[in-house]
Amino acid sequence: MLNHTSTRISTFGFSFTLVATLSSLAMASDWPRFRGPNGSGLSPDSAPTPATWTDTENIKWSIDLPGPGSSSPIVVGTKVLVTCWSGYGLDRNQPGEQSNLKRHVVCIDRQNGTVLWDQVIDPYLPEDEYGGMFAEHGYASHTPVSDGERVYAFFGKTGVIAFDMGGNQLWQTSVGTESGIQNWGTASSPILIENLVIVPATAENHAIVALDKETGSEVWKQEAEGFAGSWGSPILVDGPEGDKQIVLAVPGEIWAFNPANGKLKWYSQGPGNNSYTSSVVTADGNIYALGNRDGDTIAVKAGGKGNISESNILWTSRERGGIGSPLVHDGLIYWINRDIATCIDARTGEEVYKERLEAPTAEESASDESGGRRGRFANSSYSSVVAADGKLYFITRQGLCYVLKLGPEFEQLAVNRFGNDDGDFSATPAISNGELFIRSSKKLYCVSEKN
Repeated sequence: MLNHTSTRISTFGFSFTLVATLSSLAMASDWPRFRGPNGSGLSPDSAPTPATWTDTENIKWSIDLPGPGSSSPIVVGTKVLVTCWSGYGLDRNQPGEQSNLKRHVVCIDRQNGTVLWDQVIDPYLPEDEYGGMFAEHGYASHTPVSDGERVYAFFGKTGVIAFDMGGNQLWQTSVGTESGIQNWGTASSPILIENLVIVPATAENHAIVALDKETGSEVWKQEAEGFAGSWGSPILVDGPEGDKQIVLAVPGEIWAFNPANGKLKWYSQGPGNNSYTSSVVTADGNIYALGNRDGDTIAVKAGGKGNISESNILWTSRERGGIGSPLVHDGLIYWINRDIATCIDARTGEEVYKERLEAPTAEESASDESGGRRGRFANSSYSSVVAADGKLYFITRQGLCYVLKLGPEFEQLAVNRFGNDDGDFSATPAISNGELFIRSSKKLYCVSEKN
């Protein structure tokens, strides 16, 4: 049992009344944040999604992006939005000058791939140097979030920037300019609740920060040492009394915060000791945190006060994953790490299956000698699983997209690849109305049977 972390976490005594409704203006079929609705990875649509594609089959459109990025695309109505960077850190051997670094928020017409606008943002300098682990993902790793009227992009030291859907900048707010203690960079993505933008400024400020989404002004800030080792994104969890809670995993613990004032509501033992990269997922009032390299997978019943480890931990499992986040559907939890697909029972934590993915043949698989951005962790899995239409989708950094059938029996339906793209695929796909939006460090694709 871990010790109480009150020495690491400060709370704020003020409160305020949230006046907006939780439901945003985003459409039901939108994918408005990292991993879609509440970070679940599950598409709410009933439209059929393709199982197979090539460079020419089931491709509605593809476009070149203005620069690389590991952030995931989001979908809001007729628009697809994604972030990139340019000007610096495009070559591992010759990164160039930081003064040339630019960030981009790009808006694309989902019907035809036309770029509607590309807003360029000047960075805060000095930035983290391009190299080592930082170069594995770079300067555009946070997925933006939208309420249907605005899009909010987080760029680490450069801060949070709000645009309307026409590309007009509304405000920009700094949430800290520190660097992570491991020099791994920053990647946690913001979320929305009512009138707040919740920003996990884990590296920049060792904090989670709430900003007024209309003005960008700080509403509350919760600081804690443990944030420094976290790269996951928060989710919203329904408490036992019908309240909403912001839940985030940090090394060794799971924390739940009151959205109104940032106060810690409860905490529990969680996976990991030194770092934690995944996002937790929730179903039926329970929270599931996937074990990483130094911690077990844990299921916790949401709710309570203080340390709920003794009372609310439902089970622990020796199963472990990697960087990506899991997905829970119909009582089963899924994840893929490297080339191993794992499924466990959400009720008990017991293994349902663990199977090796079948890779394409040598003729089908493109060579990795083409000079793409893949680094020394090219064989690691950076993206997370997503699902729609009874199918589970997962893309490797090399661009192999595996499609599995959801359910207790392992069945690989297909493995697909964009043969003409030698970039790295670190982002998680977005799914909306039967279409998949997949980005590499070079391109953005719309995969669809509706051609």
